[in-house]
Amino acid sequence: MIKTIVSLLVSFLLLLLLGGLIYWKVAKRPAPVSSLPARPVPAEKSPRTSGAEPAIPSSDLPAGGSVVKKENVPSVPVFAPRPGETLEYDANVSKLDSTVANLKLTVDEKRPFGAKSSWHFQAFAHTENPYRMIFELDDQFDSYSEAGNMTSLQYEMHLNERGQKVDSVQRMLPSVQDPPAEGTSAARVLPGTRDPLGMLQFLRGVDWSKTPEVRSPVYDGRKLYETRAAVAANAVAISVPAGKFTATQIEIRVFDNGAEMKDAHFFLYLANDTARTPVLMEAVLPFATARVELTKIK
Repeated sequence: MIKTIVSLLVSFLLLLLLGGLIYWKVAKRPAPVSSLPARPVPAEKSPRTSGAEPAIPSSDLPAGGSVVKKENVPSVPVFAPRPGETLEYDANVSKLDSTVANLKLTVDEKRPFGAKSSWHFQAFAHTENPYRMIFELDDQFDSYSEAGNMTSLQYEMHLNERGQKVDSVQRMLPSVQDPPAEGTSAARVLPGTRDPLGMLQFLRGVDWSKTPEVRSPVYDGRKLYETRAAVAANAVAISVPAGKFTATQIEIRVFDNGAEMKDAHFFLYLANDTARTPVLMEAVLPFATARVELTKIK
C-alpha cells in the first residue's frame, strides 16, 4: 500500500498535476533519446524541417485545438516569470505521517531557442526517508518554453529511479510542420502544446478574474493530453510551511482522446499577489489526498 501511494505521489509530483496520475497508471518510462542536443540550438542555427521521424499517432491528439474560445485566453500575459526564482515544496499524503518527497522548481534565464526567445524552467524531485528505501528517485526535468505564450519548444526528462537512468530529450514539432532533419528526434504535437512546467507558468499568467476556463494540449514526455483549467474559488485561505496566503483555487481536468480521467481531482492554488506563486498543488484520490506544499521562496 505504501509503495503504491509513494509511486503515485511521486509521478503526480513530478508532472505537476498534469498527467501524473496517468503516467503512473500506465507504468511505462520513455525510451532513451540521445540524438537531440541537450541544450537549445543557438539562434543562428535553427532546426531544419526535412527528413523523416515517426509522429505521435493522430488518435493521441486531443481535438479542438488549445483553447475553448480564443477570447478566453489573454494574448498578453499579466505575469512574467522572475529569473532566478526558486520554489521549494514538500509532498505529503494524508495517510502517511511524514514527507514523502521534495520538489524544487526554478526559473532560469531567458535565452534564444532557434529563432525564438524562450524561458528555461527546471524541476528537481527526490524521495525522502524512510520512503526512499521503498522508491528511490532523483529526477530532473527541463523545459524550454516560448516566451509569452509558454508553448513548449523542447522538453527533457533525466530520470534516476531505483538505480535505473533514462534520458529523454524531445523537440516539440507542431503537426503543421514537416518532420525534423534525419538524426534528430521530436514529438509531433498540436500547435500551442505545452509541457507540464510551461503549463504551470502559463496558468500563473492567466487573468482568472476575466477568464472562466482555458484548454491546452499538454505533452508529458510520453503522450499528448488535453487539459482544462477553471476557477473553483477566488479567495481561499491557505496555510503552508512557507506562510499564510489568500489564493485562487484552479481545478485542472485531464482528458485522453476526449475521455476525462476521473481517478483524481487536481487543484492548483495560486497566491493572489503579483507573483502568482503556486503555493499548493493537491490531488484528491479515491484512497488518500496528496498535497504538494510550498516551503520556501527564493
